[in-house]
Amino acid sequence: MSPERTLCVRGILVAVLLALVIAVFWFDRDGLKDNIDGQVSFPDILYFTMITITTVGYGDIVPISHTARLIDAFAVTPIRVFIWFIFLGTAYEFVVQRIVEDYRMSRIQKDLHGHIVLCGFGHSGRVAVEESVAKGHPRDRIVVIDESEARIRIAAEEGFIGLLGDATSEDILTWACVGRAKAVIVSAGRDDTTVLVILTVRHLSAEAKIVASVKQEENIKLAHLSGADTVVSPPKIGGFLLADAVETTHAAPFLCDLMSAGGRMVLSERQAGPGDIGKTMADVAPGVVVHVHSNGRDISFRERDAYTIQDGDVLLFIGSPDQVYPRDRR
Repeated sequence: MSPERTLCVRGILVAVLLALVIAVFWFDRDGLKDNIDGQVSFPDILYFTMITITTVGYGDIVPISHTARLIDAFAVTPIRVFIWFIFLGTAYEFVVQRIVEDYRMSRIQKDLHGHIVLCGFGHSGRVAVEESVAKGHPRDRIVVIDESEARIRIAAEEGFIGLLGDATSEDILTWACVGRAKAVIVSAGRDDTTVLVILTVRHLSAEAKIVASVKQEENIKLAHLSGADTVVSPPKIGGFLLADAVETTHAAPFLCDLMSAGGRMVLSERQAGPGDIGKTMADVAPGVVVHVHSNGRDISFRERDAYTIQDGDVLLFIGSPDQVYPRDRR
């Protein structure tokens, strides 16, 4: 529940308990004695209820019959303790716990640089961050944002930093330090929400790489225009794999293995190094270069024996996990 609704429910519960105590004292008022004027009126009952619940007890009104004392001991006292638990629990939840959480979050924020922010801890988002961990990114440097308390609890139990809230909110994204993030993965589950998250993230950070998941193909362009660097369409990719599986037996499993950090072969990319410049794609090692991005041009595998690597090229290659992810990162 929201904080406002929680306070309202607890306030109503306390009011009901106070009304119950007032009713008990009123119907048993003959067992009470007012040492001032000897008369126990309804205002006296209200007064006696409040000083009893708050454990003040001035002694001007006291229970004198056995019934009144038993009622105070076995009915009113448990209610009094329960009300105090409500007050103390509310104070802890809305004051002490908030102070502690703010302090913890401020300490975490100081260390958040070059981290990953995941917006949406659904199935796709969860797989994405697990793959990031498998590729060497520390769990405690991945911030998960989701509106589901159950999902955030699971994320925290798995070692991620969880933020409960709406990823379209600037406040939540600021808490996640998107301005210092290496990348933001947007897997909101709805294309309209995804686009809104992208716009908000790009407004807060011009440098963070935004990777977004979009379901409808017509929204891919919109996601790019909103500021996403890379847009992935799981239904479209799934369709490609299904079509390949009709004509082949091993292509789809191989491609899935290739995209996973736990696969026997890994598809990755890197900047061309000094030792690569001047060589053809076929001569570059380690791994097999299958594609080159050079100054806005895409060099395909068909030109691997003819194209010469230049400074600034980005090489897309297939290699073993040890070649792609050094042992100190695994």
